[in-house]
Amino acid sequence: MQQSERGCLPCGNCMVTVPQDKYFAVEKFGKFSHMLKPGLATVGFDCCGACISFRSITSRTEQNMVSVSTKTKDNVFVHVKVAVQQSVMPEFTELAMYKLDNVHEQIESYVADVVRSFIPQMTLDEAFEKKDDISDAVQKKLAAEMANYGFAINKALVTEVSPNAEVVASMNEINKQKRLRDASQMAAEAEKIKVVKAAEAAADAAQLQGEGIARQRRAIIDGLRDSITHGSGESLSTEKISELLLITQYFETLRDVAAHNRSSTVFLPSGPGAVGDVSSQIRNGMLTGAAPGQHAM
Repeated sequence: MQQSERGCLPCGNCMVTVPQDKYFAVEKFGKFSHMLKPGLATVGFDCCGACISFRSITSRTEQNMVSVSTKTKDNVFVHVKVAVQQSVMPEFTELAMYKLDNVHEQIESYVADVVRSFIPQMTLDEAFEKKDDISDAVQKKLAAEMANYGFAINKALVTEVSPNAEVVASMNEINKQKRLRDASQMAAEAEKIKVVKAAEAAADAAQLQGEGIARQRRAIIDGLRDSITHGSGESLSTEKISELLLITQYFETLRDVAAHNRSSTVFLPSGPGAVGDVSSQIRNGMLTGAAPGQHAM
């Protein structure tokens, strides 16, 4: 902002000291004469400040904080804060001093005009995502307009977009529920993987167990066949081998039943031919059990 200055002599404004961070304008009888450079300057005869006066404006970059309230495309009211950094152009200091009365109010008007033109065309999410676009539009508008008054716009930054507190709470709740949903889906996927892997492991275990039992039975059959036919040169038929396997399984079952703590007493025939007839009894029992199923077909 411009302001009046006094010379360094008490009797008048014949001499003046110009600071490095200011532009000094010399006025003679109220009319602009020329600009002074930093340092001590002699400007002529003056009597008690009646002939010569000084006016100054800062050469530093200043920042204006502008707050604008507007509405988005999805009818959400927001407060937008814009930081505008401007400085006086050295070649147009006369314009900056004499043409514009209030720089800050002029900048606020231009910023409000641009923001209220852009934000209503965007949703709330787009307003957050496109802050740089708003900044560029504000800077472009201000640079074009303020150059007519001797000011350069160095930067215009949208520093904050603040919706109503209730809207913020609603947005946080939406994000919270979305994350909870994603977490539930991930937990369900993990549980599914555990169940599938457990089923695959059980299937592999059952397959290996079956292969082990098959190898065990094959070894038993080979052992029985070799022990019976060893040295005799005879060979057992498939039917005989099956009978030996059935008898072996039968006695293994009896052994397992007897070894169980809660097993009931098992009564076996005590006749001399009972053991020799075990194979036929087992075969007849299996055929009898299979007969009803065939009739049902």
